[in-house]
Formats: sequence, structure tokens, C-alpha cells
Amino acid sequence: MLLLYLFLLLLPHTAFSSHCTTQTNTKTFQKCMNLPTQQASIAWTFHPYNSTLELAFFGTFISPSGWVGCGINPTSPEMTGTRALIAFPDPNSGQIVLLPYILDPTVKLQKSPLLSRPLDLHLLSSTATMYGGKLATVHNGAAIQIYASIKLKPNKTKIHLVWNRGLYVQGYSPTIHPTTSSDLSSIATFDVLSGSSASQHRDLTGLRVIHGTLNAISWGLLLPMGAISARYLRHIQALGTTWFYAHAGIQLFAFTLGTAGFALGIRLGQLSPGVEYGLHRKLGIAVFCLGALQTLALFFRPNARNKFRKYWKSYHHFVGYSCVVLGFVNVFQGFEVMGASRSYAKLCYCLGLSTLIGICIALEVNSWVVFCRKSKEEKLRREGLIGVSDKGSSAIHH
Repeated sequence: MLLLYLFLLLLPHTAFSSHCTTQTNTKTFQKCMNLPTQQASIAWTFHPYNSTLELAFFGTFISPSGWVGCGINPTSPEMTGTRALIAFPDPNSGQIVLLPYILDPTVKLQKSPLLSRPLDLHLLSSTATMYGGKLATVHNGAAIQIYASIKLKPNKTKIHLVWNRGLYVQGYSPTIHPTTSSDLSSIATFDVLSGSSASQHRDLTGLRVIHGTLNAISWGLLLPMGAISARYLRHIQALGTTWFYAHAGIQLFAFTLGTAGFALGIRLGQLSPGVEYGLHRKLGIAVFCLGALQTLALFFRPNARNKFRKYWKSYHHFVGYSCVVLGFVNVFQGFEVMGASRSYAKLCYCLGLSTLIGICIALEVNSWVVFCRKSKEEKLRREGLIGVSDKGSSAIHH
């Protein structure tokens, strides 16, 4: 089941990039390279004698009203600070336009619309061409080529390339792009002279799959299973104290797996500079802290006759159920940031979660039936309708 889950979780991230090409309708380039995300590629020619770079970016639209852009960050491999050229349909004529933009920190925070302004790079020329010529229309999957000729600084051959695509353009202001792991990792650093990748984007898909699988199983399935065992098995007298060992064992195993998943998430953050999942990260920290508090509470559990036992139980229940609820929320948040909101992996998890919910409902109904039956017997006993025969049989036995 674990291998099946890993396979299903891997499905939404499988991408088949086309082979890069050095040939276009108007120009032949010296080198080309497939980019790691969005099925994009580039081709380029670098002229060392005058430090001029001719670059062609090949990308695709994801919406008829969307945009495609690429650019160079002069200082670091991240979106903020990128000098970009963005292509989209002109809202008035419908023809493809290519405008320059500088992605300053306010763009990331979405404090103001992104407005076109001249680049502080030595841009010699730039064009955008749709495949299919004048008859081509912008649609989901439509291919576009962005060409730029840039004069680089002397002896500077390493560049940080950034690219992306979005769903909408408001007037001449491109709106924010999707925030899946693939979209937030569209960065590559390479040397235009040698063609070697200096620090090209690492394929972290495998680590993300393991991270998501560990956390979905631990916080999203095992932890609520442990809570179910404590709530419903403790009232079965035939089990004795077995319910406690089952509850503690499941919870400790879940916390161990969850700790590994949490540590892997921290490592993924270190390996993905410029990629941030604010809500997912905060929820993950909160769930881990609550889980750690629950584990520590096991070592400070008062005995049943201690006057502080009732306060410990209230604390234990509140922290435990809070951890379970936040764990559910963060698992679904994880599917969103990984771009797997409509994947078989999410369907698989939802089926497992639905099964747990169904079991809870059945056990809860059974608990209420048993409670009502015992209440009725207690009422009859108080009224003397039960117990007379017991006394009689006791007297006979004497």
C-alpha cells in the first residue's frame, strides 16, 4: 500500500519535456537546453568578443488570457529582482505584445499591480512570436518563442534565468502565476559560454513525494487512528489495558514518522531558495509542536488518584484533537502546494480518511446505544425493577 501511494503521489509531477532545438524559422543558435519545469527550453548563442548574448526562450500558455515570461536576475537565483520580458495578448488588438518588467519585492507581496518599465540591462532587441504565424491564437498549450539580444557585462558569462506563466492579465499588468512547487522552482543558473549548469534547479520531486507521503500517513491517518483507539476501545472491559498500549504505540509511531517528514520539509526549504509556502510551513510547525507536547505529556502522566489527573486529561484531549484537526488541514494544504489537488494521490487519501470517519460514526453510534442501555438499566435498578430476583437468588444460595 505504501508503494502504491508513492506511485500515485508521483503521478501529478510526471512531465515529459520536449527535446530542445537550436533551429528556429529565422535563426540558428549554437547551444540549447531543456529547462526543468513547465516543458520549457532555451537556445542561445554567445559572442565573447563583444559579450553579446542572443537568447530564445520556448514556452507555452496555460490560458487564452494568460501570459508567458522569462528574464535574468543579475544578482541571485530568485524571482525578486528579475528583469523580465513578458508576452501576452494585447487587450485592445489581440496581437501578442512583449513588454519589459522589473520584479521588485512589492510584486511578490502583491501590494501593487505589476507595471511595465524600462530594464536597467543593456537590451539590444526583443521579439515574441507565436507558433503558427499570424493565424495563431492564444489558448491553453499554445507555444510561443521569446527572443532577446542582451549585452552582458565583460567577463560575466554565468546568468540566473527565471521563467513563468500565468492565467490572467489585467490591462497590461500580468497577475500572479500559480504557486505549485513546479511554478515556484522555475529557476536555472548556467554558463552561457560553456553551456554547463552551475547551479541549475535541482529536481526535488522525489524528496517532495517522500515528505508528502510520510506526513499524510503519520499526521493524516495514523494520528487519528490512535485517537480513535483511545476514545472507543478503552470502554471494552475484555481488552483491559491493551487499549492504552495500542493508543500509545500508534501515536509514538505516528510521531516518529511525522518527525522524519517534518525534518525533510525543513531540508526541502533549505534546498529551495526563493520558494516559500507560508501557510503550509506555519501549519507544519504548529502540528509538530503539538505532537511533541503530546509525546512529552506521556512522561508526566499522573496516576488515576492524583488530584491533577483531571487537568492533565483536559490538556491531553485539547492538544491531541487540535493536532489531529491541524494535521488534516495541512495534508490538504500540502496537496495544493504540490499541484496535486486533483490527483489520484488526493483521492486515495480521501478514501482512507472517509473510511476512518465512517468507523468513527459507527463507533460513536454504538457508544451512544451502550450508554442509553446502561442508563435505562440504572433507572430500572433505582426503581427496584432490577435487583429483586438477584436478592432472591442470593438468599436461596445462602
